[in-house]
Amino acid sequence: MHLSMDDTPAPIDIWKRPRPVRIEFEKLVRGTINQAADRRHCERTFRVLVGSGRDCVLHSIELPIVVIPLRGRLKLTEGDGTRLLHRGQVFVGDGGQRVQLIGGSDSLWMALAAPPGAWRQFVDVICEQTVPAPVLLPATHAADRGFARAAVRLAREARDHATSGRCEGAMLGFVALLLDLQSIFDALIARCPGRTLGQRRGVFLRLQRVCNYMESSSDLDLGIAGFARVANYSPCHFLRTFNTVYGKTPHAVLIEQRLKRALRLVNDTALSITEVAHASGFEDRCAFARSFKRRYGETASAVRERRLAAAAVCD
Repeated sequence: MHLSMDDTPAPIDIWKRPRPVRIEFEKLVRGTINQAADRRHCERTFRVLVGSGRDCVLHSIELPIVVIPLRGRLKLTEGDGTRLLHRGQVFVGDGGQRVQLIGGSDSLWMALAAPPGAWRQFVDVICEQTVPAPVLLPATHAADRGFARAAVRLAREARDHATSGRCEGAMLGFVALLLDLQSIFDALIARCPGRTLGQRRGVFLRLQRVCNYMESSSDLDLGIAGFARVANYSPCHFLRTFNTVYGKTPHAVLIEQRLKRALRLVNDTALSITEVAHASGFEDRCAFARSFKRRYGETASAVRERRLAAAAVCD
């Protein structure tokens, strides 16, 4: 993916607002960048960051952020949890945890970071009704190439035309696609307790933080008490609310996350199947084998053999 694509959005007449949002572009090759210290400047600033290569590190970001890997793998640490992001995935953070990004030798990635008020100014233009806080909900989404193209288009416009309507038009197009991704949560939010939409979104935010924690820490020995602390609920209230919203137990969701991690390790590493099971959080190899086959329809060994055979044909 390159930052020199030709399909640009047409200029638009941007809305009037009392405090204009600044859109700043920064390309990171090596080294580290910290969160801006000038809060007054940062309150109305969108940072469009592009990173590439090994040792390119973005750290200490504690703002709502969207991360898009464009090539290679990207190590993301959020709070105490760590995960690898791949091309085709989009990470959304709500700003409740510090985020650090570390690129690999062949990585190319984008990150958009801004305070809630800056995100809201764009969301309010797109949505007919005001979206109650939080505007962004924490999640890792699967996204198609159209989303990546919109992100690249935005990066190019931010680099070349940061103060023009073309850049703000590209931002609106990107935010519209992001809201489409997050609309998959609408049905779940409707099932959350609360008399208002804002209260229900607040509940869902807490639960999604737990799901994110499961995804990044599925190899650890996790339990209801720990999940409840992440959600800031009592264990009984957390369990009841989680089951109501997701229609399954936290343990069932944790097993799904462990199996997803196991599938990635089977496909992307040379670890033995026993090592994959342990690295994914399964202490019993037999239990792992049963769960894996029930989830994916074949054994982990068969999945690896099929991948190796396909790679040999390509070579």
